[in-house]
This record gives sequence, structure tokens and C-alpha cells, in this order.
Amino acid sequence: MFHMDEIQKRLLLEVAGLHEVPAGAFNFRANGKSIGRGNTANIEIVSKEDGSGIDIHVKPDTVNESVHIPVVMSASGLRETVYNDFFVGDNCDIVIVAGCGIDNCGRQDSEHDGVHRFFIGKNSKVKYVEKHFGSGSGEGKRILNPVTEVSLDEGSAMEMEMVQIKGVDSTNRKTVATLKENSRLNVRERLMTHGAQKATSIYHVSLDGKNSAADVVSRSVAKENSFQKLDLCIIGNAACHGHTECDSIIMDDGKILAVPSLEANHVDAMLVHEAAIGKIAGDQLIKLMTLGLTEQEAEEQIINGFLK
Repeated sequence: MFHMDEIQKRLLLEVAGLHEVPAGAFNFRANGKSIGRGNTANIEIVSKEDGSGIDIHVKPDTVNESVHIPVVMSASGLRETVYNDFFVGDNCDIVIVAGCGIDNCGRQDSEHDGVHRFFIGKNSKVKYVEKHFGSGSGEGKRILNPVTEVSLDEGSAMEMEMVQIKGVDSTNRKTVATLKENSRLNVRERLMTHGAQKATSIYHVSLDGKNSAADVVSRSVAKENSFQKLDLCIIGNAACHGHTECDSIIMDDGKILAVPSLEANHVDAMLVHEAAIGKIAGDQLIKLMTLGLTEQEAEEQIINGFLK
């Protein structure tokens, strides 16, 4: 049905966990072009008329189905912006797997900017997984700038897993969400930077409906000379519950700026934020080294456990 080279297959495995065409609806994009697509009776993917992206339509009452829309780039110097809109009907329960992998072995920068907009119907549940990965020995940078916009209708819920742990030179992630009555948003971000990489994560969540709730948690590790900025903001405009948490490990000459913020515009808005930045505890290293691990191996074990 479509062809991918070995590099593209490896990237697909990293960002989507796929060895082959998945069950359910899917759209594979490689080097700026759609190379494969499949629909189901309940989920339809169509190209936008201007060619700038795709629309994903999920019929009401669709349950136990999935959508995979990974992007891989193996051509140096390619830059693109793609707009993907998700229209999820009422009473659905689905999984959406996105993500982008860039392998750059050239001198020119490669960049993918994906704008994902979600319109989730009443009493629907969506699990969204977005993974970013970079590789390649070239001097050109691997740049990813995702934008995620979420609109949750009454009684709906969204779980977001946002992961970037290797190889991306520069990323500027922005997530904006609005929640109506009795809706829920849970975000778990995992981020690691190294070398001279830079990463910014911005979350702006508006709790507009009664009994709406958001829990936004970011765990990150900054190694070597990398820089991270974490900007997590929750706005309570009704009787609601909001929580943000930034938990970071700093190593070598890394730099981390955490900016958690809360804005209460209603007397019954209950909002909490937590932020912690620190190095790996010496007693943790010693304990693992007594079991036979080198210091580097002990650090890797601690980081892997922290980012799970």
C-alpha cells in the first residue's frame, strides 16, 4: 500500500510504536506527503481542501477504536506546518496516537510544526499520545513546534501523554484548553534535554464550567548545557478544581525556569500548584553503585525511573 525506508520505519517505531499498519483509522505522513491512509465505519480522515492538513471525524457512540497520525521526516532542509482538526462526537471512547520523528543527516535545519485542534463532544473520553524524537548525525537542527488546542464539552474527558526524551534540538510546545461543566483534563508531560537543546512548554487551561477539573504534571531532566522553560497556567472561572506540578532534575550546566501560575476568578475555584527543581540525591547514587552499577549507569537508572 505504501513504502517506507528503514530510517522512516525506525522513526515510526519510536514515535508511534508501530511495526506495521495498525488496526483502526490512520494517516501516515513522510517528508511532507501523506503516504498511506485508512478509515473505519466510524472514523473518517479527509484531506483539507487547501492541502494544509487533515480533518478527522469520529461518529457519536464510537468506542474502543483508535486513530494513528504519525509524521516522519528523513530529508534535511524540509520545513512544514500542518493543521489537523479532530471532531469527536458525543459518547465516544477512543485513543489517538500522534507524534513526529526527525532524522537529519544534513546541514540544513528540518522543522515540523503541527497544529492539532480537538473538539470533543459531550460525555466522550479521549486518550491522546504525542511523542517527539530526533536522530541523525548532521549539523542541521531538528525542530518541533507543536500547538494543541482542546475544547471539552460537558461531561467529557481527555488524557494527554506528551513525551520528548531524545534528539530534538529546539521545541516550543503550546497547549490551550477550555473546559465546560463536569469535564476533565489530565496531562502527563515527560521531557529530557541534553547538549545545547532548548525546550519551552506552555500550558494555558481555562476551567469555565462548574465542577470542571484539570491536573497538569510535568517531569523533566535538563542535562549538559540545555535549557528548559515550563510555563503552566490554570484559570478558574467557575467552581472547579485545578492542579499543576513541575518536578525537574537539573544536571551538569543545565538551566530550568519553572513558571507555575494560578488565576482564580470565582470564589469556589480551588487551585493548587507545586514546583521542585533539584539534582539527583547522592544517597540514591550510592545505593545503586553498591549494587554494582557505575555512576553513569546509576544516573541513567534514576532518570529512567523518574521519567516513567
